[in-house]
Amino acid sequence: MDRLVTLFGGGGFLGRYVAQELLRAGARVRIAERDPGDAWFVKPLGGLGQTQFVAADVTRPGSVVAAVAGAHAVVNLVGILKGDFTGVHARGAANVAKAAADAGAGALVQISAIGADPQAESAYGRSKGEGEIAVRDAFPGATIIRPSLIFGPEDSFVNRFAAMARFPVLPVIRPTLRLQPAFVNDVARAVAAAALDPAGHGGRLYELGGPQVMTMRELNAWIAHEIERDPAIVPVPDIVAGMIAKLGGWLPGAPITWDQWLMLARDNVVAAGAEGFAAFGIAPAPLAAVAPGWLVRYRRHGRFTRTRTPA
Repeated sequence: MDRLVTLFGGGGFLGRYVAQELLRAGARVRIAERDPGDAWFVKPLGGLGQTQFVAADVTRPGSVVAAVAGAHAVVNLVGILKGDFTGVHARGAANVAKAAADAGAGALVQISAIGADPQAESAYGRSKGEGEIAVRDAFPGATIIRPSLIFGPEDSFVNRFAAMARFPVLPVIRPTLRLQPAFVNDVARAVAAAALDPAGHGGRLYELGGPQVMTMRELNAWIAHEIERDPAIVPVPDIVAGMIAKLGGWLPGAPITWDQWLMLARDNVVAAGAEGFAAFGIAPAPLAAVAPGWLVRYRRHGRFTRTRTPA
């Protein structure tokens, strides 16, 4: 295989895993980042000359055009949780799609999110929905992938809760919210497959969720048990959580922003009837099968903790 794939955001959490899958498949990978130096750690993962780096910002069309020149496939992984959602998720996605189409790329994969909807109350969900429309308009054969919350060794999701669970009290916002976390390796495999097989996946939309649906409270309780902690799990009343979120835009260290609070109003699970991992022949890994390998560091004595005897 001698395909060149441009990854916008290839140095990010999901991007590094997508890069590994593509490199393993024999593709050449061009990592497009605002600061390419942030992604140099990807270089040793491939062979000599297999990985390229280019400075690009999805909000700057000229840099996007240069980044996709000569690419056989393009993947847009760029996403933010704060800031100019419309500029990055909608206009930025449109810039990538138009440049990919103009460059004659054979495949475009747009990473969106479960809950993406141009009518969504949250700016995040709304901008992701607008981005999907813009991508389809510019590149009708694009593959759109909506992952649920993604977990993995470097995530800011499971690791954040594990760090909090070391304290005597573990407050939980929206404890009944339903989640369907997906393992980063599995999501990366699906993204890479879509980029390398546009005939099989072009023009389709996938929602990727793990094999287990759990509430926010159940997730936190599982994490606490896994790291051998026993905090008091305290549900935060919505009225209190909403007040904290209102302050999140300007209060340093606030645990949640108002837009994130709005995002938590809807369950983050795969829609009924949506195509998912099965379309890629992937059996997604459950949290319990992989997370203990890195969560061990949150135990009192890290890897030297004596394992609990099963009851």
